Amino acid sequence: MKKLFFLFAACALALPAAAGNIADDFRNHVTAASDLSSYNKDISTMIGVADFHTGKGATFPGFDIGVTANAIKPNNSISHDDYIYTGFITAETKIPVLDVGVMLRGTDMNGFKSLGGGLKYSFDLFEVFDISAMAFYDKGSTDWYDVDHYSASATASFSFLFLTPYAGIGYDYSKMDTTGLPYHLSSTDDSLRYTLGASLTPFPFGYIFGAYTKTANNEGFQAGVGVHF
Repeated sequence: MKKLFFLFAACALALPAAAGNIADDFRNHVTAASDLSSYNKDISTMIGVADFHTGKGATFPGFDIGVTANAIKPNNSISHDDYIYTGFITAETKIPVLDVGVMLRGTDMNGFKSLGGGLKYSFDLFEVFDISAMAFYDKGSTDWYDVDHYSASATASFSFLFLTPYAGIGYDYSKMDTTGLPYHLSSTDDSLRYTLGASLTPFPFGYIFGAYTKTANNEGFQAGVGVHF
């Protein structure tokens, strides 16, 4: 487990450093008149970009374990940092009888906590393209709000030697409620995201990847490392 955290620290350094604690930034700038909707969309995107890093799926009895750092350039009136970011530890394996993948992910970093899981169906097309569809549920929180996040995504990738470029689309739906404040704010929102990225396999069982995501509300960046067997 310690090695995974060291790996995450390495990939987090590759993302913009101009970001502060998510919970503190929210508490310092939220008011009863704040637009929680735009903020909710930014947090939802930050979680959703962790849905995939390739079009491939895990194979039984193998597994895929990695760490990812997600940074979103916020577009809301509450966040005052250049970026909001956190990291996730991710794990995936496959249920052979059902031919579906099972995925888990979680974080406790930068004032934000989240735990989630999902299912994934993968197949190859013409033995060249790998395609996956997946759905997640995540329960996230800070000291000042709770968020229920649902996502559905589809991605395709093409492997060439050590490089695997991929593209995907995702849908995020989330409900956010403030807690511990002298007033209550709530918002339910959804958004589409579009992702382009590439994964590099420098040695047989390891990979590194990076991606760019765009939504109507914001944009984000992702970097990660992992191992698969």
